[in-house]
Amino acid sequence: MTRWLTPDEQRSWRAFLEAHRQVFAQLERQLAADHDLVHGDYEILVRLSEAADRQLRMSELAEATLSSRSRLSHAVARLEGLGWVRREACPDDRRGAYAVLTDGGHAALARMAPGHVDAVRAALVDRLSADDFADLGRICAQLLD
Repeated sequence: MTRWLTPDEQRSWRAFLEAHRQVFAQLERQLAADHDLVHGDYEILVRLSEAADRQLRMSELAEATLSSRSRLSHAVARLEGLGWVRREACPDDRRGAYAVLTDGGHAALARMAPGHVDAVRAALVDRLSADDFADLGRICAQLLD
């Protein structure tokens, strides 16, 4: 038997959905306006910048970004066209490939990051108290477990 949401649960659920949509839309607008980039491409650059040797297997990157391999391949191709990412063959797996953040990609990310962080602060962080933001992090971590 379905346990329908109570009115309070429904309000919380819908508030969560709307807040997520609005925050994400603000971040998308900022990246598009300032850098002609979508958030998914920015996330790829960030993930690569944080990886050892600034590289990840394409399959790992797809999993980390919740992208299909095909979708990731198209995104990496766009970033390759900008000179920000390159692909390298995996020496131990002929079918595998690495996505590697280039020096140009690292420099581009360094130019983009301050504006993006400002947008994250404006859309979310600075709109909550420090305690509420910590609670949000705790709640999200619980959801990810």
